[in-house]
Amino acid sequence: MEILSLTPTVKRAIWGGEKLRKDWGYRTDVDRPAEAWLLSCHPDGPSIVKNGKYAGRTLSEALAAEGKAVLGTHNADKPDFPVLIKLIDAKEKLSVQVHPDDAYARRVEHENGKTEAWLVLEADPGAALVYGVNAPIEKADFRRHIEENTLEQTLNFVPVKAGDVAFIPAGTLHAIGGGILIAEVQQSSNTTYRVYDYHRQEPDGSYRPLHIDKALDVVDLAVPTRSFAPAGAPTPVGDAQKTLLTACDFFSMTEVKLEGEYADTADATSFVSLLVLEGEGELECGDEFLPLHKGDSIFIPAAKGEYEVKGSLRLLETRT
Repeated sequence: MEILSLTPTVKRAIWGGEKLRKDWGYRTDVDRPAEAWLLSCHPDGPSIVKNGKYAGRTLSEALAAEGKAVLGTHNADKPDFPVLIKLIDAKEKLSVQVHPDDAYARRVEHENGKTEAWLVLEADPGAALVYGVNAPIEKADFRRHIEENTLEQTLNFVPVKAGDVAFIPAGTLHAIGGGILIAEVQQSSNTTYRVYDYHRQEPDGSYRPLHIDKALDVVDLAVPTRSFAPAGAPTPVGDAQKTLLTACDFFSMTEVKLEGEYADTADATSFVSLLVLEGEGELECGDEFLPLHKGDSIFIPAAKGEYEVKGSLRLLETRT
């Protein structure tokens, strides 16, 4: 299978801004563009292939035609495409929410659970994330705070800056604050349980639904202790510095900063996703050549072998 360059589905949300359209060049007619689904086989927002024999078809259709071997041996027994990669422009703060794990989601929602991780790309001065609760609390008391509109008293607000990494296991209460742009890698799922939405109204006067009972079923109310620092130290690979950001059972995220060229391998265990965060360059693999520009999402099939990347680039590399 050839290497694929992908076009995202861009999604609207009440809290979205204009950066995805103006700074990243994604074409969309939606107002308040909030999310670009850059590597997606989810039916709610599939990626579209730009190049080669599958141009104009969804990534799901291309992978179905090629067979599961292109996903790698790590994904041979998984029922669905394993990850969904996004850019999220939170001009305003997101709802406070939680996601279920696989067992609950497959039983109740008939799709994957959602463990996710965020790389902060931009953050306004004073911007913060919600990450869990700030003190131990029982579920009955948590529900009471929701009903009495005092939930914010219980939340753990964490100031963030560009380069911070947040790993969010299923069950973790969380929210992106206003003035933050992130790259997100998550399990392929669109199940979100909102517990609080700041009483915001859509333009038609409606309120987005809350999912309090389901959220209480799955939320972990222990105080989180994780650092927002990258998991690894920068490691030289050719002219690049590769830094492991986080890794879990579902995916690994690595930042690649390049001035020059480096070589890497897509082995039989996993496909490789490259998301261009900054700069320009090119990718070569055998007789295949793809230019790389900010915002490009590249899918390299498993067992493709060695590839070379050249240029002045900052990349987010994801493997499963």
